[in-house]
Amino acid sequence: MRLISLKRSSGFLFAVLFLGFATASQAQQLPALRIGYTDHEVLISNMPQTRTIQEELQAELESGQRILQSMQEDLGGKVERYQTQRALLSEERRQEREQELISLEEELRSKAAELEQELVQRELDLMGPIYQQVDTAIQTIAAEKNLDLVLRTQAGPAQPILLYVNEDRITDITLEVARELGIDVDAAMQSAGN
Repeated sequence: MRLISLKRSSGFLFAVLFLGFATASQAQQLPALRIGYTDHEVLISNMPQTRTIQEELQAELESGQRILQSMQEDLGGKVERYQTQRALLSEERRQEREQELISLEEELRSKAAELEQELVQRELDLMGPIYQQVDTAIQTIAAEKNLDLVLRTQAGPAQPILLYVNEDRITDITLEVARELGIDVDAAMQSAGN
C-alpha cells in the first residue's frame, strides 16, 4: 500500500516539476508583464458627486427612519391600549386585537425590510455611473501606461488585495486616474487609504 502511494506521489511530483519547467521556458519567450494598481476607495470618495449622493442617501435613510418610527409609535400605542383594556375584553375580542397587533408588527418588519432594500437599490443606481466613470479612467490610464493588469489595493475594509508591491516593477496609477477624473487626490491621503 505504501509503495503505491509513493508511486502516485512521485508521478505527481514529476508532473509538477514538468509543468514548472514548461512554464519557466514559456515565460522566457513572453514579454514582461506590466502591472499597475489603484485604490478605488480614494478615487470614489474624492469624486464630487459622491458627497452629493451620500447626502441624498442620508436624507432618504432619515425619511425612512421617520416612517418606521411613526409606525413603531402607532404600534406601541395600540399595544398599551390593548394591555389596559385586555381584562375587560371578551376572549373573542382579545384574540382579534392580538391578531391585529401581530399583523401590525409584521407590517412594520416588512416596511423596514422594504425601505432597506430600496435604499440599497438607490445607492447602486446612484453610484453605478461613478463606478463606470472610474473604471473608464482606469482603462484610459492603463492603456496610456501600456499596463497588462491593474489591481485594487483594497477589496473592502481592511481586506488588501496586494500583500506585497515591488515599487520598481509595479505602478500605482491612483493619482493619474484621479487627474483623468478631474479630482484632486492628495498623495498623503492616497497613501493613507492603503
